Amino acid sequence: MNLRNVAIIAHVDHGKTTLVDQLLKQAGSFRENQAVAERALDRNDLERERGITILAKCTSVEWNGITGATRINIVDTPGHADFGSEVERILNMVDGVIVLVDAAEGVLPQTKFVVGKALAKGFRPIVVINKVDRSDARPHEVHDEVFDLFVALEANDTQLDFPTLFASGRNGWADESLEGKRENLNALFELVVRHIPPPAAEPEAPFAMVASLLDTDPYLGRVLTGKVERGCARLNMPVKVLRREDGQIETGRLTKLLSFRGLDRVPVTEVMAGDLVAVAGLTAATVSDTICAPEQADPLPAVPVDPPTLAMMFCANTSPLAGTEGRKVTGRQIRERLFREAEGNVGIRVADSADADAFTVFGRGELQLGILVETMRREGFELAIGRPRVLTQRDPESGETTEPYEELLVDVDEPYAGVVVEKVARRKGQLIDMKPFGANRTRLTFRVPSRGLIGYHGEFLTDTRGTGLMNRLFVGYAPWAGTIEDRQNGCLISTESGTTVHYALFYIQERGALFVEPGEKVYCGMILGEHNRGNDLDVNPIKEKKLTNIRAAGKDDVMLLTPPRRMSLEQAIAYIQNDELVEVTPTTIRLRKRFLDPIERKRNARDNDDAT
Repeated sequence: MNLRNVAIIAHVDHGKTTLVDQLLKQAGSFRENQAVAERALDRNDLERERGITILAKCTSVEWNGITGATRINIVDTPGHADFGSEVERILNMVDGVIVLVDAAEGVLPQTKFVVGKALAKGFRPIVVINKVDRSDARPHEVHDEVFDLFVALEANDTQLDFPTLFASGRNGWADESLEGKRENLNALFELVVRHIPPPAAEPEAPFAMVASLLDTDPYLGRVLTGKVERGCARLNMPVKVLRREDGQIETGRLTKLLSFRGLDRVPVTEVMAGDLVAVAGLTAATVSDTICAPEQADPLPAVPVDPPTLAMMFCANTSPLAGTEGRKVTGRQIRERLFREAEGNVGIRVADSADADAFTVFGRGELQLGILVETMRREGFELAIGRPRVLTQRDPESGETTEPYEELLVDVDEPYAGVVVEKVARRKGQLIDMKPFGANRTRLTFRVPSRGLIGYHGEFLTDTRGTGLMNRLFVGYAPWAGTIEDRQNGCLISTESGTTVHYALFYIQERGALFVEPGEKVYCGMILGEHNRGNDLDVNPIKEKKLTNIRAAGKDDVMLLTPPRRMSLEQAIAYIQNDELVEVTPTTIRLRKRFLDPIERKRNARDNDDAT
């Protein structure tokens, strides 16, 4: 049977996973009466809740077209820039790509990122202009934008001659022209078979493959997925694992071979060169390692991954409420979980610190690190999280400090363009381009230091009344931009431990916005709200009204509380300052000061002032 390996790449929310649903359905991977969830490949709860793909997934369809039967291995990739390392590894497994572009939104930052990676590998992409049935679709203009992008990325003449289809992934059709029959995805299947080359493998050489994905199975243990570059893999064959820096690190046997058929991984006894396979039986092998026959001498080349740009402190929860809501609370348990994550996710690195219960986690962005925290939280962990900080570098020639910069692309209604430009300028952003985009919309392009965008998304949604769209992409390092203004308001800090009281909160709310409501457990040093002024204010949230022998009937009925401001995990992480932490448990998100004792807190603030 003929074989094709293809990845679907696109900006977030341009319809990759929905298109894969239709490809599986029309290729006959489901029974006619089989109930299949929408976005079937997004199996993770967080992926379904957020509507984004976090982890790359492999699937396979068999297509009986005009040229005969062909098995097409399809890899669905993440679309968010924070998970770009997943995309880089996947491109090492495939022989071609389908670039999906929204017919209304057009080329966005992540489109540039993934297309640039694909062109650098020499792929000749297939371009699919998706969602052409949207009321605001502009398919021909978007097609021109894609061509301009290829030119800007220095595509060669062969790559510039890319085939294009117009499609609606949700409705399950693709055609070579907008005036096509709009019946099915046959045109896409045939184009993949005709345009994507079969895998260039060495079937007679000794077995070798590079592990590109890692996950764990409760019955199989570590499962590594990759493309068989040489030879063939057979069940129970002896293998060794080579790592570029360390040489041979492990020997073992392939106790399980799994091939992809539809949505399932099915056991097989042999997998030939060029096919995608998941293997089990190894205990130390990880992503980017070479799994090979014993006679293989050198590891296969592995694609280098862009370095992380953000760091955040993870530590054991030390608040007075620690251990009351979670099952995994020790520094040892947190350390094991973080290093296990770093093994399979090359976009994340973990380092120990001087404190045995604190660890520094390096990643590609706030969303990626926030997803990790939320995942741990759902697994029963209690931990505390520090403020994100960018990773700086020293320019080898000039010796000056450089910091990561991002391209920020914003689509807003025209009345809100001015406030966005003003707010981004305060964060040291430079306006690069400004042009009309659709009906009464404006597209703004900025170049902004990454630290200037920490915590900006919530403020951006408020400024644009929830109608703005913001996309960002790491573009490189540039000279330090100087001081960026921070949060202007101080905090309302509890001076007591106990349970909040309506009477106390009523008088506290005059000083600022509350984050808590009556009946909540609090402790000394916990942040209860945002002060109206720039300084922190100590307050007592458990103070009750002193009773007397004479009380006026109905006097307390007018004590109305404003509903508290509740923050999501990402909002809380973006809100805190350097002297504050986010306490995360399976049931609660709290804000607190790093030093709970007020005397110790003042001493630390004084020491910091003396140091500066």
